[in-house]
Amino acid sequence: MDGSLQERRVRGQGGAGVSRREFLGAAAGAAILGPGLSSRRRADPYVLVLGVAQDGGMPQTGCYAPRCDRARERDRPRYVCSLAIVEPDAGRYYLVDASPDLRQQMDLIDAPGFRARAQERRPFDGIFLTHAHMGHYLGLAHLGREGLGIAPTPCYCTPAMAGFLASNGPWSLLVDEGRLDLRPVEFDRWYEIDDSLSAMATPVPHRPEFSDTVGWTFRGPSRSLLYLPDIDSWEEWDRDVVEVVRGVDVALLDATFYSPGEVPGRNIEDIPHPMVPHTMDLLQEVARGGSEVAFIHLNNTNPALDEASPEAREIASRGFSVATEGQRFGL
Repeated sequence: MDGSLQERRVRGQGGAGVSRREFLGAAAGAAILGPGLSSRRRADPYVLVLGVAQDGGMPQTGCYAPRCDRARERDRPRYVCSLAIVEPDAGRYYLVDASPDLRQQMDLIDAPGFRARAQERRPFDGIFLTHAHMGHYLGLAHLGREGLGIAPTPCYCTPAMAGFLASNGPWSLLVDEGRLDLRPVEFDRWYEIDDSLSAMATPVPHRPEFSDTVGWTFRGPSRSLLYLPDIDSWEEWDRDVVEVVRGVDVALLDATFYSPGEVPGRNIEDIPHPMVPHTMDLLQEVARGGSEVAFIHLNNTNPALDEASPEAREIASRGFSVATEGQRFGL
């Protein structure tokens, strides 16, 4: 991709925009909390789980296995992998990955003021994207002209992901109309998003058909959280997953498959992901040492989606967990 995208001005409603350089300068100069907040208890930001399923969702299209049929009947939905970051005191809301289930997932954000913001067409103060596979960006379509028609909103992603959005419809219309204000970021660099939230994108090896892939680490006033829903394998990564997870308070990690036999008739090598037991073996000592590891991005075939399954019980017995919709992690 042409590196000039990082300095490109994104057209807004009045034809104006900001360059990446201007954005970084503004972020570095973000205002601190005023003294009026010091006289009462501060409500720390938190991460809200909006979905835990792999890109195809749960139930998945064309799946009529017992697990998918039970999902059709259950009261609590299993949406595609996504997060919200909520800052109660400031009334700020961020979206992490825009899944195809975004329309329903926004109903899970019950913080005061969010629905009023949505009614004003500005539900999010920013959107963070990991990559260009269907479960992680298709929901942007709900925010376009045919849907909510959002006001200009920063979108933090890699230059390659920004190039993909700007060059392919219907996403390019969101960019051209100024609804998505692309903010390309560098790898492994902390960005001060506001006075309470910093974010860093870390590259991970994952099928690069349309873009590269990152995991996002978010740092609030008290805690940090890693969101890494997709990776081909821990061994292919140029990082030590043990040290990465040890360096955060909470890690939400790829748990697409529990075992390689889950997708009969398909070559598992075409959809590579680390198996959950292997991830637990690697991180067992870290989990026992105090870092919280929760699994996310579970395929519809993954038996751990059933809380009563032997696999789910094994995960819990080893000190790990499976994330659930509506779960909160403090920042």
